[in-house]
Amino acid sequence: MPRLLLLLPTRTYRAHDFLEAAERLGVDVVVGSERKQALADLVPGKTLALDFYNPKAATQTIVSFAQDYPLDGVLAVDDDTTILGAMAAKALDLPHNSGSSVAATRNKHRMRMLLSQAGLLSPPFSLFDIDDDPVQAAQQVPFPCVVKPLCLSASRGVMRANDPEQFVSAFQRLGTLLQAPDVVERGDPLARQILVEGYIPGVEVALEGLLVKGELTVLAVFDKPDPLDGPYFEETLYITPSRLPEAVQQDMAQCTARAARAIGLKEGPVHAELRVNDYGAWLIEMAARSIGGLCSRTLRFGTGMSLEEVILLQAMGADIGSHTRDRLAAGVMMLPIPHHGILRSVHGRGAAVRVPNIESLEITMPLGQEVIPLPEGAQYLGFLFARAETPERVEAALREAHQQLSFVIETMHGACG
Repeated sequence: MPRLLLLLPTRTYRAHDFLEAAERLGVDVVVGSERKQALADLVPGKTLALDFYNPKAATQTIVSFAQDYPLDGVLAVDDDTTILGAMAAKALDLPHNSGSSVAATRNKHRMRMLLSQAGLLSPPFSLFDIDDDPVQAAQQVPFPCVVKPLCLSASRGVMRANDPEQFVSAFQRLGTLLQAPDVVERGDPLARQILVEGYIPGVEVALEGLLVKGELTVLAVFDKPDPLDGPYFEETLYITPSRLPEAVQQDMAQCTARAARAIGLKEGPVHAELRVNDYGAWLIEMAARSIGGLCSRTLRFGTGMSLEEVILLQAMGADIGSHTRDRLAAGVMMLPIPHHGILRSVHGRGAAVRVPNIESLEITMPLGQEVIPLPEGAQYLGFLFARAETPERVEAALREAHQQLSFVIETMHGACG
């Protein structure tokens, strides 16, 4: 039985789907996480405790482990593990991306420089330190602009500013966020820097792809029907297949492939965020991993294969067969957090799942937990899934089901935003 090391942070949404996919494929999985598993000593060779913030030391741990338990593949699931995944795969002489290419996807300024140098459409951009004077910085940037951290994901800390006053407020707010304990504990020097980009108008989409020896295969293109104009950029709806013209989708695919080459990515899943306007396709972000959260559950391939199965097969060097997506349209709504507080109860679940074309509802936020909206927050209340004959029906079902839900959130004193 082939053996694969799956790098799974304990807080990831993705563990269940990847482990279930591995079981269906008959792949022996070793779970690498940042904490030692309770039963690790009783099941040797099944788990591995790794320091994700020290990838060099973690790579040495993996290499030592592989001497006793040979590995046929290494797969990073979330952003925090992609650099380690690349380093470990290289050390084990397995197909891999270079460490520098993956590091570029984790450094928004470095990625923007590479894309600009390669001639891709790119907004003006500037780099600042959190201790810089925001009033002076405001004199050096275009308006409208987007203020963003270098090292965070899922739109956390990303804010639009239309004038100097809004810029100063956003700059200071992001500086405070970058000094939050959960950010500081990573010890990432990028957490002291702020990237400012010219705002790119247009329609935003997401592209899910797979790289094999540098060649990109597009697995899915997702429309984002809700406008993402700011001041924050909270994603809600993902609908596939895209309703954009085929020529526009081809332009997005070519932009993504060029961006991957510019960054240096060659192997494995990529998740790209793009904007499209009259000038063409602009790459906003690219991650050396698959789509986040539980959103992959919208995708089925061939005879019902999940995205995780496709990715696992490719990571093991196997033939992944057909990439043809299921004929039905599908979509997900990432349930937004309306305000800061403590989640006390959720009402309307039954009514929501009874809406025609709704496939399932997952409330992922535990009751009694503090919930924080963007731009400070990094989680959703849960996920709604729908499948239907057309994208329009999927979107309508998700919106109707969301209206059936209500969340009781007890307001906290000193709430963010």
